[in-house]
Amino acid sequence: MVDMEIKENSKPETGASAGKTPAKAGLNPRQKEKIGDFLCIVPALILLMVFVYYPIVRLFQISLTDWNLLNETWHFVGLKNWEWLFAGTGAKYLWNSLEVTFLYSIGELTVTIVGGMIFALLFNRMTKSFSVLRAIIFMPKYVAMSSAAVIFLWILNTESGVLNYALSYLGIAPIDWLNQKATALPSVLMLTGWRCIGYGMMIYLAAMAGISKDYYEASALDGADSTQQFFRITLPLLGPTTLFLFVTTFLSSMKVFQSVDILTSGGPNRATEVFVYLIYRYAMVDFRMDRAATAAVMFFLILLVITVATMKISKGKITYDS
Repeated sequence: MVDMEIKENSKPETGASAGKTPAKAGLNPRQKEKIGDFLCIVPALILLMVFVYYPIVRLFQISLTDWNLLNETWHFVGLKNWEWLFAGTGAKYLWNSLEVTFLYSIGELTVTIVGGMIFALLFNRMTKSFSVLRAIIFMPKYVAMSSAAVIFLWILNTESGVLNYALSYLGIAPIDWLNQKATALPSVLMLTGWRCIGYGMMIYLAAMAGISKDYYEASALDGADSTQQFFRITLPLLGPTTLFLFVTTFLSSMKVFQSVDILTSGGPNRATEVFVYLIYRYAMVDFRMDRAATAAVMFFLILLVITVATMKISKGKITYDS
């Protein structure tokens, strides 16, 4: 009996009491989903690495050389180009181009945001006639910058320009718009305003259409007039749209080149030499790729800092309730 009990006790346990064999290690569905999502963005990451991040790194490397397109060889020179840009003869051109660029950006921001909002308030009516007017104002955005610049060369011509011809009826002498320091940059902004004001108007019109009418009805019951409704309802609820227009317009205005190149070529006396045109001059006129790369890296850092600062400052001050 004892022997039988020992044999029974020595039998391996089965069923629920049996020891569970370790499960094979594997990925759960959630982990597989994450890997699949990552694999979907790998092609985009590769394109970013090849066409964005690598050129930035390469640009910084070129800024540490003495690469002149007229010479067959180049050497690493450390921070010599950076010293030239900030403390050498390049400093005055750097600060001049920054000043011109910021003045131009302020002008384009004013036209796009302020002018666009004014036109949006004027044409915020869903009628056929107002739709035609909105289309006419927005249409210049579809005109290529090169074509528009050539048209404005004719409009602003000193001898036979349409603008001077119209001013002659007011008794105003012809103005050399593109060859005077006081009028060259405003002339470029005329072209910019003609193309951009309709874009700002359409963006604001789309945003205004998303504001609930209940706000205006409730404020009217409380005795608010149209001016109070604009400053207390419309303007705050257009905050995200204004931020969007500010960031996108600022970045595009800082990178202006084609209109300046065609209308003034940076003149007169560098009065319209924006930063991108300064980079172009170093690379394609002076053949100094090293100095052009140094200015380009500097320009990239400026845009990065200003964009991050704008987003940080606006965080918490923009309402998204509409």
